[in-house]
Amino acid sequence: MFLVVGCACSNDKAADAVEKYLNDYKGLSDNVLASIDEAIKKEELNDKQEDVYKEVIKRQYRDINYTIENEDYNGDTANVTVKLTVYDLYKAQKQTNSYLNEHPEEFLTNGTYDKDKYLDYKLEEMKKMNETISYNVVFKVIKVDSKWQVEQPEEDVLEKIHGVYNYDND
Repeated sequence: MFLVVGCACSNDKAADAVEKYLNDYKGLSDNVLASIDEAIKKEELNDKQEDVYKEVIKRQYRDINYTIENEDYNGDTANVTVKLTVYDLYKAQKQTNSYLNEHPEEFLTNGTYDKDKYLDYKLEEMKKMNETISYNVVFKVIKVDSKWQVEQPEEDVLEKIHGVYNYDND
C-alpha cells in the first residue's frame, strides 16, 4: 500500500490538514510520487507493467473527489469525516479474477499458465475502470506544536483511497 506522511502545516482547523493530505494525492506531490515508485518496485511486474500500474495509480489519485462532511474536536485531537469518491479498482480486480477462472485457456503459453498475460489483462482493465465508489472515511488528526497533523490512516482508509478496499466483506 502507498502512504503519505501527515502534513505538519499551520492549519487553523483539523479539516485543513485533511484537505492538504488529500490534495497531496490529487496533486501527485513529490512524497506521493516517491511512495508510488517505492510500492511498485515491491510488485513482481515487468517494466511495461510497472509503467501501466503507475499510470493507473496516478490517475486514481488525480481524480479523487472528496467532501469534508464533519469535524469532531476533543481538545488537541479531532476526527474529520470525509466523503471520498474513487475509481472502483477492487471491482476491476475482482472481475479480472473471475474472468481468469472462467477462461483460463486465454492465459496459457505453451500449455502453462502465463502470469504476465494475466497481469497485462488485469492492469489494462484497471486502467479502463471508470466506475466509481464512494466511502465515508474518518481521518484522525492531532495538534502538535499548534499545528494540525493527519495521523497515519488505518489500513482500510488507505485501501479506500486507493480504490482497492474489499467491500464484499462488509
